[in-house]
Amino acid sequence: MPLLCADIGNSHTILGLVSGGSVLADWRVATDERNTADEWSVLLRGLLGAALDEIDGIAVCATVPAVLHEWREMLTRHFPQVPHVVVEPGVRTGVPVLMDNPREVGTDRIINALAAVQEYGGPAIVVDFGGTATTFDVVSAQGQYVGGAISPGIELSLEALGHRGAQLRKVELLRPRSVIAKNTVEALQSGMVFGVAAQVEGIVDRMIGELGVDAATVRVIATGYLAPVVLDECRCFTHHAPWLTLRGLELVFERNA
Repeated sequence: MPLLCADIGNSHTILGLVSGGSVLADWRVATDERNTADEWSVLLRGLLGAALDEIDGIAVCATVPAVLHEWREMLTRHFPQVPHVVVEPGVRTGVPVLMDNPREVGTDRIINALAAVQEYGGPAIVVDFGGTATTFDVVSAQGQYVGGAISPGIELSLEALGHRGAQLRKVELLRPRSVIAKNTVEALQSGMVFGVAAQVEGIVDRMIGELGVDAATVRVIATGYLAPVVLDECRCFTHHAPWLTLRGLELVFERNA
């Protein structure tokens, strides 16, 4: 029987039916803070259909407090018979968080660290390409979360250019023909794709330097729904794990349910 995993981000919510580390089905929907518990329930029933009656449990992590509140109410009112785990401070993850204030770290980032250690070992750097933010999370060889970095997401950056640039507009996120663009559309694409790739390689290189370990021993893992946009342009990645967060949610559910 599969587990329903929900990764609620600022821009999108990723849903997946997970069993034994494999994602059997997945959906991506917009994260709307205005949705009520009843509306989220209707959405889930519409997407999953009969499969919703066959799940073993529900695991949730969220970076949007208002949405998480509605999900808590939905789980209590609409699925009281289904075991569920909401990842938050106090929930067992098995990942020591070596931060000034561990409660400030997004639960999705801790989940990614857990899955990275479980699947690939440490030391590791996880780069999660979300629409609002691109996050970098560093895990030691001992499986400790030691810190990270946050930069604007690809979609957010592109949207800002479209809003603030008088002669600029939103464009499709595709690799242009070359770095030196011959038109405005490709110039924006070049800046996004190659600019983000260079940023990622630069930050990862600096992080490995601060870790003080042999670069060959570090697993650098790309995840997030926008990872394919720059994956082929980055030489630093050793693995692409599109469902890393869902796998982490499954691991946490097994430890806490």
